[in-house]
Formats: sequence, structure tokens, C-alpha cells
Amino acid sequence: MNGIRIEQFKKMGLGLFVHFGLYSQMGKGEWFYSVMHEEGMDPDGYRSLMKSFKINNNWAKQLVKTAKKAGFKYINITARHHDGFSLYDTCGLSDYDAPHSVCHRDLIKEFVDECNKEGIVPFFYHTLLDWQHPDYQNNFPKYIDYLIKSIEILCKNYGKIGGFWFDGYWDKPNENWQFDRLYSTIRKYQPDAIIINNTGLSALGEVSHYEIDAVTFERGNPFNVSNNDGKDRTGEVCDSLTDHWGYAKNDICIKSIPYLIDELIDCRKHQVNLLLNVGPLKNGLLRGIEKETLLEFGRWVKTNNHLIFDTLASNLEADNALIFEDDKYYYAVIKDVPMSSNENVARKQSRPNVTIHTNKRIVDATYVDDKKQKVVVDNKTKSFPVLPFRYGTSLHTRVVRFKLK
Repeated sequence: MNGIRIEQFKKMGLGLFVHFGLYSQMGKGEWFYSVMHEEGMDPDGYRSLMKSFKINNNWAKQLVKTAKKAGFKYINITARHHDGFSLYDTCGLSDYDAPHSVCHRDLIKEFVDECNKEGIVPFFYHTLLDWQHPDYQNNFPKYIDYLIKSIEILCKNYGKIGGFWFDGYWDKPNENWQFDRLYSTIRKYQPDAIIINNTGLSALGEVSHYEIDAVTFERGNPFNVSNNDGKDRTGEVCDSLTDHWGYAKNDICIKSIPYLIDELIDCRKHQVNLLLNVGPLKNGLLRGIEKETLLEFGRWVKTNNHLIFDTLASNLEADNALIFEDDKYYYAVIKDVPMSSNENVARKQSRPNVTIHTNKRIVDATYVDDKKQKVVVDNKTKSFPVLPFRYGTSLHTRVVRFKLK
């Protein structure tokens, strides 16, 4: 079953990460609790944000519809972040949750319901550390009981979910986190769930426990995941549209769409997923620039849908291209392709020439984004020049589909 679970996760390819909680009201990032003293706020003041936690009735519907339109296959939301506040009904474990806030709603239920309607797979991010819970500092075994009961609620009350994404182990690496108990709880109620534990920004790709299904590369470059202990595993790069994970109103560092395309291609070349983060506003809605960036990025994903979700990295090598394949074709992916234009309108760029390292003939070569443009192959050199996009189109990356004969 492990192999099936891993293959299904790898095929999803592209996930949306969502950091949302009480901190979103402050507009200063998801770690605001850790620096709130700089703003003259104490823990009681932070907790009082529950009184202004008013969430748009359509927040989940708009989030999921945007993700689906942009080509994302799964969404991973912060069910509980490091401040200890839960977006779900903790069923009496705590009154520090969304149903006890002024919104009086189980936001995770709303999220899962919308995912199920749209065919999107829901995942839950859940903190391991807790800045607010007194037992985290004073009675760690008791805190672990609280943590595992929390995970049991998420396993039992929301139907089938895609998996859990844990974070915070790095805060107390020498403590007994009782991962055997934690992971066996998930396997008991959600046997097909993917388990990911973020071991920290500096420990890219580290496997912390046998039950881990996927390693994470936080803001890092992917590499192929090895399975030295005999268990199938995969990987996932998590990155954010901005420098922060949670909404920060003074963060203007929005990643470009070409950057995101390159990152997605690199992930798929190493056969890992991309988990791309957004930080909704205090009412749960996406801010305009993040929503539009996702949708424009999604236009490229839609054009190259088959490449991203239905091909594998190929052992075939090439100059100036990355090669993927399915059971019928090869796909040469060429980055940073210019558009065609008069030199007085656009800057001149060199046109890449792709050479395939093969002894076979290259046949049936076609541009995936424009079937009318012809790929002119020189089979003596096993190469072809990459034409620029027609004027009026500029998609950064071109894909040439071909066969070898």
C-alpha cells in the first residue's frame, strides 16, 4: 500500500500551501506571536484577536475554486500553527479554536467540504511545537497527549484526507516526541494519508522516522529522494509567493511567474512535488496580487498539463533542454524562450539550439503550445533551433514533443 500511496501523491505534482490564522489579522507574518512584544502586545492581547476573527462566508469556496482553476491538485492548510490556535473544532480539548472565536465556525470543515466538492485533495499542516500551551514548556509528556488527541480529531471528523504535514520538531530535537504513537494514530484512522515532517530549513531532505512518506525541501533546491531503508518515499519543495508564509502587508516581494514555472519544472525533473504558499488576508480571502499570480501561473500549467502531471523525468540527455517522457513521446523543455518582435520593440535574445544526445532519428517534433509553428530538425546533428513565441505571446518556457525512431 505504501507504494500506491506514494505514486498517487507524486502524480498530484502541484499543491497549494495556505498559512492562515489569528496572525493574519496583524498583517505581519505567521511568526508575529514570537515578536509581539515589539508591538507592545502580550499573550492575552494576542488571544483577544479571537474577538475580531471575522471570516468571509465564502472564503473556502473562493480559495478552492482559485486553486482548481490554477491547476493545483491538493491544498495544505494550517489547521494549527505555532501560536496554538486551531482552525478546527477541538471538541473540548481547548477553547482556543475557531468555534470559540467570534466567527463561531469550524473553518476546517468548511475547507474540506469545498475541497470535496471540487475534487481537490485536502491536507492538514499541523504544528508540533506550541508557543501558547503551558504544557509544551512545563510538562512535555502531557503536551504530547494533547497533541495526539488533536491529531485524532482531525483523523476522525473530516472524512478521508490526503495527509499531514508536521512542523516544529526542530524546536526541541532532543525531546521524546513519541512519533511512534503519533504516526500510528494516523495509520489507524487514515491508512492512506501521506505523512511529512519538516525537519527544518537547514535539514533539506532529512528523513526523521521510518513512517515518513515524503521529505520536504523548505525553500530549497530539490534532488532525487533515495530510499536507503527500503521504503518508497518521495519529496516536496515548499516555497511561498512572498518572503513570508502568513500575510504580511509590507511584503512586496512577489515571485515572478517565470520563476514559478522554472521551480515547478525543476521539481518535476527530480520527481518531487511543488507546494506553493499563499497567505490569505484577515477575512480569509486571497489578496488580489496573489490570486492573479496563481491564475496566470495556472494558464501555463493548463497549456502544459500533460507534461506536469503525466510524464516522468527521462534519462535521455540534451543540451539546452530538460527531457521528460511518457509511454509514447519525449518532451524537451526549454526555459527563457524570447518572443518574436522587431528589435525596436523588444530586446534581442539569443535563440537556444537544442541537441538531443541520441543515435536515433528525431521525428514528429511539435511545439506543444503552438502546433502551427514548425520544428525544423537536423538529424545529422540531432538538433533543432527553438523558435521564439509569436508576437503577442510570451510564455517563458516552450515544450517540444517528439519521438525517436
